[in-house]
Amino acid sequence: MKKAFRGVFAFLALASAVSLSAQTADEIVSKYLAAIGGKETIAKVKSISSDGSTSIMGNDAPTTSVLLDGVGYKSEVEFNGAKIVQCVTDKGGWAINPMAGSPDAAPLPEEDFNRAKSQLSVGGPLYDYAAKGGKIELVSKDAKSFNLKLTTKEGVESVFVIDATTYLLTSVTTKGKMMGQDVDVISTFSDYRKTDVGMLVPYAVDVNLGGQFSMTITIKKVELNKTIDPAIFAMPAAPKPAPAAAPAS
Repeated sequence: MKKAFRGVFAFLALASAVSLSAQTADEIVSKYLAAIGGKETIAKVKSISSDGSTSIMGNDAPTTSVLLDGVGYKSEVEFNGAKIVQCVTDKGGWAINPMAGSPDAAPLPEEDFNRAKSQLSVGGPLYDYAAKGGKIELVSKDAKSFNLKLTTKEGVESVFVIDATTYLLTSVTTKGKMMGQDVDVISTFSDYRKTDVGMLVPYAVDVNLGGQFSMTITIKKVELNKTIDPAIFAMPAAPKPAPAAAPAS
C-alpha cells in the first residue's frame, strides 16, 4: 500500500513538472490575462482612476492616478506640502518633483519616457506586447513561479514574476535611477480585488529602488471607465519670470 501511495505521489509530481515545463512564455501570458479578467473584459476598460496613499519614510501622502488607455497616464503625490507629478502620453512625458529640486514641469528624458510609456495600457505591459513591438521569453521557472523577460521595441527590459498557481503578477523588476545611479526597481503587487466589470486590480504595491529607498502604495478607491479629459495630460507652461525691478532714481 505504501509503495502504491509513493507511486501516485511520484506520478503527480512528475505530471506537475511536465505541466510547468511544457508551458511557453505566450501561454503563461495568456493565463495571466485570463486570471485578471480575460482579454475581452480588459478591452472594455478605457480608463482607470484611483485614489489612495503612499507611505514614504513613515509618512502617508495622498496619491491619485489617472490612466486613459493608450493616451495618457498621470500620477500625483502630495508630500510635505509639495506635489510630485509624473505624466506620460503616447508622445512624451513630463514631471514635477520639488523634492529633487524641480518645482516646475520639465520634460522626461527619452530614457525615462521609454521606461514609463508601458503604463499607457490598462492591461499592463504584457497586454498585446507583440503588437507593440515587444518580445518575451521564459527565463526561469520553478514550482512556485515563472520569470518572464519582456523587451520592448525601445530595448527596455523588465522581468515579470507570475505565480504558478494563480497566474497573477507578483512583481516586476526593471531599471531606474536613484541619485543619478542605475538601480533595480522592484514593484511587488498584492491584494488583488475584482472591479465591477470583472477585471482584477492590485490594491497594494510595494516599490523598492535598489535597496536605497522604498515606498508602499495603498489603493482605497478604483473607478473604471470614468470620463477623462485628455487635456489633463498637457504639460503646464513654465511660469513667467517676474518683471525686473525699476532702477532707483
